[in-house]
Amino acid sequence: MKIDMKKEDGKLLVELEGRLDTNTSPELESTLGECLENAESLVFDFEKLRYISSSGLRSLLVFQKKMNSQKGSMVIRNANDLIMEIFEATGFCDILTIEK
Repeated sequence: MKIDMKKEDGKLLVELEGRLDTNTSPELESTLGECLENAESLVFDFEKLRYISSSGLRSLLVFQKKMNSQKGSMVIRNANDLIMEIFEATGFCDILTIEK
């Protein structure tokens, strides 16, 4: 998986490419860990993300809880149809803010 991050004015934009699964979730969590400290908003761009597993979903919950504890926001953008089906089947559509 490829991770591109841009931070400006309290907003952290994270573009993911490839698969967010058991092998790549720990990498994402460690990469974003310190960057979230002063972030007011976290935006994930999933345009190039092809797949997300239960481990990836767990990572998203970790980030959502972190942003909630900081009184910040988290948004997911550009999720493909497969990822949207996974979000719908797992109820994540009700938990996360998702922009198509």
